[in-house]
Amino acid sequence: MNADKKVAFYTLGCKLNFSETSTIARDFTDEGFERVSFEEPADVYVINTCSVTDNADKRFKSIVKSALKQNDEAFVIGVGCYAQLKPEELAAVDGVDLVLGATEKFNVISYINDLTKNDRGEVHSCEIEEADFYVGSYSIGDRTRAFLKVQDGCDYKCTYCTIPLARGISRSDTLSNVLKNAQEISERGIKEIVLTGVNIGDYGKGEFGNKKHEHTFLELVKELDTVPGIHRLRISSIEPNLLKDETIDFVSQSDSFVPHFHIPLQSGSDDLLKKMKRRYLKGTYTNRVQQIKAKMPDACIGVDVIVGFPGETDEHFLETYNYLNDLNISYLHVFTYSERPNTEAVNMDGVVPKKVRSKRSKMLRGLSVKKRRAFYESQIGSSRTVLFESENKEGYIHGFTENYVKVKAPWNPELVNTLHNVTLTKIDEDGLVRFDFAEEKITA
Repeated sequence: MNADKKVAFYTLGCKLNFSETSTIARDFTDEGFERVSFEEPADVYVINTCSVTDNADKRFKSIVKSALKQNDEAFVIGVGCYAQLKPEELAAVDGVDLVLGATEKFNVISYINDLTKNDRGEVHSCEIEEADFYVGSYSIGDRTRAFLKVQDGCDYKCTYCTIPLARGISRSDTLSNVLKNAQEISERGIKEIVLTGVNIGDYGKGEFGNKKHEHTFLELVKELDTVPGIHRLRISSIEPNLLKDETIDFVSQSDSFVPHFHIPLQSGSDDLLKKMKRRYLKGTYTNRVQQIKAKMPDACIGVDVIVGFPGETDEHFLETYNYLNDLNISYLHVFTYSERPNTEAVNMDGVVPKKVRSKRSKMLRGLSVKKRRAFYESQIGSSRTVLFESENKEGYIHGFTENYVKVKAPWNPELVNTLHNVTLTKIDEDGLVRFDFAEEKITA
């Protein structure tokens, strides 16, 4: 029935969304749909939404317009976090036909027997308390790297965050299913797996609100390390209070897990961390960085930080800036605080003007450039392993070392999805690293 039908996907937001989009896409291809690029005419367009920032919400309308330019009769579906939080708002966007909330998005196929466009978007959503089951997923769109979802939801109550409202309670995949998915990824010739979830350090909580941990994150890491054919395993993001010494020790000795950690900080001020209801103070964060660097001096450490949170004075911001400037980290992901409905922070005093938020964001982005450059410079002269990616970007092929240094070489299709030992030689004008091949490739 669907043999001549085409489907296209657009994903906003995080690695977790990308892994879930891939799983939904496989359901469509199993039903006979042909997957095409979002820039091509299709019969169905699926947009996986994000609601972490205002910008992600606003982009949805323009993405719908882009889809309808390709085919004004296309059936347009919205899924994901924004679809759970604001289903009616999303359904009211011109051209949207179907909106699926947190529990329905993995059953999208069952909702599209008829692809006739609707006058208004049809909504199928749930109370978020009903999102108490787990659906595993992984992305395989990139030949070199896959995002493997191991956990979903969050039990934390950070005062700025809507994710618990959009994704529900913390729950995890079974260890056996994670290993099965990892094996499937390996059999496709993919060399690197990035572990993803909302709060992956909380891995082990079962379905239906079962708070007992069946397995720990450390047990997950140890088991994944044994999957044959996967050359690299990368931990995408982990809370500092959940990154234990034992995990750091294991990664430092692992053949597969790479020396790269992304650890949310959010603020370098203990006053603001308390207002945010984070589960650690600055001292814990400092300790985690020191522990990593003691075991893995060349490890890359990325940091999430929020600017402009209510009550953030100039003194608070400078405390954060100076803390990060002095800390032995490699780059920053800077988020400008935006007011989100149904969060505690939206009612807090001390609103920071938008212009001030923007200025502080620019300062921290500048610091990130400086930090990344310093980290890259510290790696010049060292021998590293590069996994080359599949895209030809203006005559160059790019790749990442195990410790997340981005490198480039003149385009050569034979390098795609291969691992090579290289010596990092210099930093180009664009901030990327040039290298010399140290020896023949490690693996095909």
